[in-house]
Amino acid sequence: MAKSVAVLVTNLVEDVEYTKPVEALKSAGHKVTTIGFEKGTVEGKHGTQINIDKSIDEVSPQDFDALFIPGGFSPDQLRADQRFVEFTKFFLATNKLTASICHGPQLMIQTGLVLGRTMTAYLTVQTDLYYAGARIEDKAVVIDGNLITSREPKDIPAFNDAFLSAL
Repeated sequence: MAKSVAVLVTNLVEDVEYTKPVEALKSAGHKVTTIGFEKGTVEGKHGTQINIDKSIDEVSPQDFDALFIPGGFSPDQLRADQRFVEFTKFFLATNKLTASICHGPQLMIQTGLVLGRTMTAYLTVQTDLYYAGARIEDKAVVIDGNLITSREPKDIPAFNDAFLSAL
C-alpha cells in the first residue's frame, strides 16, 4: 500500500542524500511531497535543482505517513525555523516513521526528543546527538522503533532498504 512521505528540504541539501532515497520511494510507489520554506526550486550542494511541492505553511504533519530529512547544510537552516521543528517534533512525539541521513538529525535535536533514542548521523553530528542525550551507534543504519538514521552517502543503499521495509 502506497504511503505519503514528507521530505523537508532547502538549499544546499546533499544532492544524492535527497535524490537517491526519493527515487527509491517513488519507484516503490510511494507519494513524495517535498516541503520547503516556499514553493519553487532549491539547489543542492552540487547543483541539483529540486522542486518544492509545498511550503511549510501549506502542510500539516497529520497528512503524512512518514517523514524524511536528507542531509547537507539543509537541516541546519531548517532547524532555525520553528515551523520545521514543530513539524518534525510531531513525527517523533507520535512515533510516526521518521528517517534521516547524515546531517538530518540536526533538525531532530531541536525538538528535544532525541534523549534516550539510539541513532547515528554524520561523524560531527554524532557528537551533537550524544550531548543531546541520544545513544550513538556508528553503523550504516540504526533503527530505533520508527526512527531510522544513517551516516553518509555510501550508506544510502542500506538506508533505502531499511526505509522501504519500514513503510
